[in-house]
Amino acid sequence: QVQLVESGGGLVQAGGSLRLSCALSGGVFTINTMGWYRQAPGKQRELVASIAGGGSTNYADAVKGRFTISRDNAKNTVYLQMNSLKPEDTAVYYCNSDVNVLDQTAGGWRRFDYWGQGTQVTVSS
Repeated sequence: QVQLVESGGGLVQAGGSLRLSCALSGGVFTINTMGWYRQAPGKQRELVASIAGGGSTNYADAVKGRFTISRDNAKNTVYLQMNSLKPEDTAVYYCNSDVNVLDQTAGGWRRFDYWGQGTQVTVSS
């Protein structure tokens, strides 16, 4: 069974940097789009950045120029480099991945949308 394991959250002062990682493991799969979302207290979950299989990226306006998403296909891992962090970046950050999984019992490929457990990012002013 495919699992997403996130790491890299923490507490940082405004202007600082953090790097989030999300690794996929388990089963036989291919990865389509990978992305990072965040959810602040009292707010809806929102897209932060995404990266397609071919490498094209998409960013929320609030993070453009400060955050960079990248992926290492050999390691099935997506990263989010966050620079010039602001207090308003404080949230739980979730990794998301659109994955084709081989059903080794019944055969054939099935498409799933997986979420990580979330990692807290807190930016102090």
